[in-house]
Amino acid sequence: MIPIITIDGPVSSGKGTVARQVAARLSWHLLDSGALYRVLGLHAQRLGVPLDDEMRLVDLAERLPVTFREGKGDTVVILDGEDVGNEIRQERVGELASQVAVLQPVRDALFARQRAFALAPGLVADGRDMGTVVFIDAPLKIYLTASAEERARRRHAQLKEKGFGATLATLIEDIRTRDERDMKRDVAPLKAADDAVVVDSTEMSVDQVVQRILDEAAARSLT
Repeated sequence: MIPIITIDGPVSSGKGTVARQVAARLSWHLLDSGALYRVLGLHAQRLGVPLDDEMRLVDLAERLPVTFREGKGDTVVILDGEDVGNEIRQERVGELASQVAVLQPVRDALFARQRAFALAPGLVADGRDMGTVVFIDAPLKIYLTASAEERARRRHAQLKEKGFGATLATLIEDIRTRDERDMKRDVAPLKAADDAVVVDSTEMSVDQVVQRILDEAAARSLT
């Protein structure tokens, strides 16, 4: 049995940063499931594939020319030979990902690809449905959240650092809209697994959240 820690939660809750640090501390593999949907959305847009064309999207998902490798402080995402790590973090690509992620056939096409990341010595998987759908038997499931205002503030800082423009008010509204859509969608709605540990990071630092997860892992003898 490969030990798995899932970290689910709403947009901009810090899942990626926390998951990366937990994986690094444990020397485990990392799955950024959201990156897969972002890459698929970007790939479809570049090829002119409508985001409601399920059959063509499934075909793209099954043959998605993407690879991941760990870089300094971030995951390097290569799409068809091009580093798209920065581009897929833009808000417009996040919107594309949100649209393709509601299609069950697309999720099914990416399911096996995500499961294949579970390799020894262990896996930290972050996303929206890692603990509720993809790795339902994971021994430790985290649901990481924070207030919409705090998540918007963090996102604003990230975008500013990377040279992308966005107003705080717009980000708050976008986050609330994404939350409602993700939580109310028919396919794999965003929610905490029944056995998940809910961590509200509104007033916590990244280091504090990481340590909380590591403590939970140690309590379950995963480390």
